[in-house]
Amino acid sequence: MFLTLITFLPIIGAILLAFFPKENEGAIKQTALAVAAADFLLSLSLWTNFDNSTHNMQFGLNISWIESWGINYHIGLDGISLLLYVMTTFLTMLCIIASWEVKKHIREYMMAMLALSTGMLGVFISLDLFMFYVFWEFQLVPMYIIVGVWGGPRRIYAAVKFFIYTAVGSLLMLVAIIWIYFHIKQTTGVATADILFITEHISAPLDIQKWLWLAFFLAFAIKVPMFPFHTWLPDAHVEAPTAGSVILAGVLLKMGTYGFLRFNLPFFPQASYDFMPFIAWLSIIGIVYGALVSMVQEDLKKLVAYSSVSHLGFVMLGIFALNEYGIQGALIQNINHGISTGALFLLVGVIYDRRHTRLIKEFGGLSKQMPVYAVCFMIVALSSIGLPGMNGFVGEFLILLGIFQVNGLWAACATSGVILAACYILWMFQRVMFLELKNPENMKLKDMNIRELITIVPLLILIFWIGLYPKPFMKTFDASVNNLVSKVSPDNFRPKQDHDTGEHHASLITKTELAKLSAQFRTSHN
Repeated sequence: MFLTLITFLPIIGAILLAFFPKENEGAIKQTALAVAAADFLLSLSLWTNFDNSTHNMQFGLNISWIESWGINYHIGLDGISLLLYVMTTFLTMLCIIASWEVKKHIREYMMAMLALSTGMLGVFISLDLFMFYVFWEFQLVPMYIIVGVWGGPRRIYAAVKFFIYTAVGSLLMLVAIIWIYFHIKQTTGVATADILFITEHISAPLDIQKWLWLAFFLAFAIKVPMFPFHTWLPDAHVEAPTAGSVILAGVLLKMGTYGFLRFNLPFFPQASYDFMPFIAWLSIIGIVYGALVSMVQEDLKKLVAYSSVSHLGFVMLGIFALNEYGIQGALIQNINHGISTGALFLLVGVIYDRRHTRLIKEFGGLSKQMPVYAVCFMIVALSSIGLPGMNGFVGEFLILLGIFQVNGLWAACATSGVILAACYILWMFQRVMFLELKNPENMKLKDMNIRELITIVPLLILIFWIGLYPKPFMKTFDASVNNLVSKVSPDNFRPKQDHDTGEHHASLITKTELAKLSAQFRTSHN
């Protein structure tokens, strides 16, 4: 029940805020912050009490929801989902602090942020396919509202584009979920949407695997987003309020990479192996393309948005290395990107609040007026590049190490993204922070205040903590990664010739094992 409490506490807080008088803005902000802070502190206890030695789901709960269909309220966390879960509560708290100066519809804004938090948390704990889909779709609504109501001049266009892109991908995933549900019912005699049960029991011809893999791929690739499904992201980032951009970069994009790790790889290991070159080249194109497009941006926010396309390309490359180094690097880089890119959006928001412009040409010489801001920006920029001693280096090094073991050419091409990242980040930093202080508007700027520092300093601490001592984070998912790699190893799914039909099947378990597991599942649910 503890995990349920943490997950639904934000939306309970959102419901409570609905009864607050909208004129009482101070109480609304304080209550929202109290709920988010409590949720983060409670989630930390999950990390401290997590057993790193096992890949099994922990803090689980499995109760019947729609019994006739075999749909359960089944939740739990493993090493793959735990850190993403904690990061969600952490960034939600920081985003509420960063939103303290929001002027329009304060109550509704805070309600949307808290409801969004519950939707995102639900995605990471769901161990039932239909329950996962409910949370996956639910989080679209508050994000759509945040962009569409509190965004920039083209907010409606950006919100609609974001919604349509993600909804289309999700519909194909729903079709795949329904097919899997009936397939499992037919082959095992058990009507269930249990993800763990499906992972162990799904067995389909390779050609069917590939179609199902592609259905999940489209939903997750749009969410990441991978090239060429990325075009919604710059619009959404540019138009979203600062906190919306932080949540979008820090958590929502990670739901896509999480989907690949939770579904594509364990459900369809042979298809994942066969699609490895396809994903690798798409990721490399995304790395290089995102970096080159970032280099020519005039808008700070759009530059950071396109940099996410490049950084998430590294994450996808690590996932589809299909080895321990690659997946470990991808998981830690998920966290790193949420920290560094989230911090970049917060810092862009600081000067936007003062100047109401994000054009790089409007700045220059800010280090003279805002030295504390310049130092914070420098640290975050260097972490985004992947400077040794900072968090980005750990993830990128492991990813490149993992992919090098698979294909040296892929590793060499991906490495170019590191060089290009240094080019566009440092060039942007130079134009904003140095050069001459010519614009008279910039001469009036004040340095960061206490509230802004409160949002940035925890992220700076994490940048150095992960960069210098990543062990507490990486040991969290070591056991889960090893288990996942064992499932996607080619030795487990060597195509076996069916002499009667002439078809190749990806057989993961024998019929005897299948019958035994089915009996165990029925016994546990009676």
